[in-house]
Amino acid sequence: MPIRIDHKLTPQKLLPGVYRLFELSADKILSIEKTWKPQQGTPVFTVKGKYTSRGWTEWTQGFQYGSALLQFDAMGDERFLEIGRRGTVERMATHVSHIGVHDHGFNNISTYGNLLRLMREGKIPHNEDEKNFYELALKVSGAVQAARWTKIADGTGFIHSFNGPHSLFVDTIRSCRALAVAHQLGHVLMGEQDAKISLRQRLVEHAINTARHSVYYGEGRDAYDERGRTTHEAVFNTASGAFRCPNSQQGFSPFTTWTRGQAWAICGFAEQLEFFRRTGVAPVSNLHREKQVGDRRDACPTFLRAALATADHFIEHSCVDGIPMWDTGAPNLHHLGNYAAKTSDPYNQWEPVDSSAAAIAAQGLIRLGNYLTANGEMKSGVRYRQAGLTIARTLFREPYLSTDPKHQGLILHSVYHRPNGWDYIAPGQKVPNGESSMWGDYHARELGLLILREARGEVYPTFFGCVA
Repeated sequence: MPIRIDHKLTPQKLLPGVYRLFELSADKILSIEKTWKPQQGTPVFTVKGKYTSRGWTEWTQGFQYGSALLQFDAMGDERFLEIGRRGTVERMATHVSHIGVHDHGFNNISTYGNLLRLMREGKIPHNEDEKNFYELALKVSGAVQAARWTKIADGTGFIHSFNGPHSLFVDTIRSCRALAVAHQLGHVLMGEQDAKISLRQRLVEHAINTARHSVYYGEGRDAYDERGRTTHEAVFNTASGAFRCPNSQQGFSPFTTWTRGQAWAICGFAEQLEFFRRTGVAPVSNLHREKQVGDRRDACPTFLRAALATADHFIEHSCVDGIPMWDTGAPNLHHLGNYAAKTSDPYNQWEPVDSSAAAIAAQGLIRLGNYLTANGEMKSGVRYRQAGLTIARTLFREPYLSTDPKHQGLILHSVYHRPNGWDYIAPGQKVPNGESSMWGDYHARELGLLILREARGEVYPTFFGCVA
């Protein structure tokens, strides 16, 4: 049974929940700012309501300071502008040149990108030196991300994950916005013998290969091919460039769907569709499978196909209130019966839900719906948009909205790494619940800002608003 979509919801009707979200958000950001010691590393997720670090890769610090910038954007309180700006200047430089991660679009668009966007929109005063500083950081970040390149058998390639050159992560589709912004700023990656490497082309090739190898379409690719499901990791033979197999780091198995990875795909593809529509230039691919446009090939149909498939699967396999389980094939789901026909229960004893996947997917569904509506697909557009608003309504109230002033998290019942057992399980509980994550809280704020700006009739926020 799919999400019970409320077709009467509007951004205006959600305003009380959005304002409540940002009211609670303010104190939580201030609490983290007051108590967090930088020498502890980066805050990642909460344990007993307090943010703690977890060494794997440094991919969440941009969400910490980016959250403060979103808070300022939404409510105009300059304390949060100062927190976000100071944190970006003092703490984010190493993330710009970090050659060991695929997360530049998370860390740096959330900080330098938000600051540049706010300046271009006139929400903070124009300062030429600051502008140049933010632009330089974004140029370098996009190029460093693009340099993590693995070439495959058909001559194209992908941005490989921190696991190594064999590894394509579905997450990275949303982090590709770093390449999009750097390209729009006129930057290129310089290679051997001064070869100029197009960041835009690398973005397109990575997105196409994500759509082909990380997303399934019900075409019999393997025995578990189900339209719209995703695999966390696609594994390639680096000697021959051939695709070898699906894999999963954070999901239950290579043949089930880790829902946060699926949410990254929904949001990432929807944003790239918006980007290429707004910039007015079709993404060009040299691959024969893409739709011919003159003497070029338009990759947008590939992006749209992936967005639609993953969105449909997410809607069909989430609970009626829009919250998914952490993995659609988790081993104990059978104990819950037809869980998708019920309201989500984060306190069930068998498998955790993942509210962070819901927050990411909700934004992607709204953006996908808006994209389709703008292109004349009214019926489909309304369905996806309203699904996103329905999820937002669930997230912005209890039991998902964290109203306890002693809890530093904003959105409860987020899951980080279930297979590794990293998530805290409270006494008396059998699965993780009641905790928050930096990415879940940040994306809930992004979702809230998207709805808030539309309700107010303000500029539609996009990641490329910092350059377009």
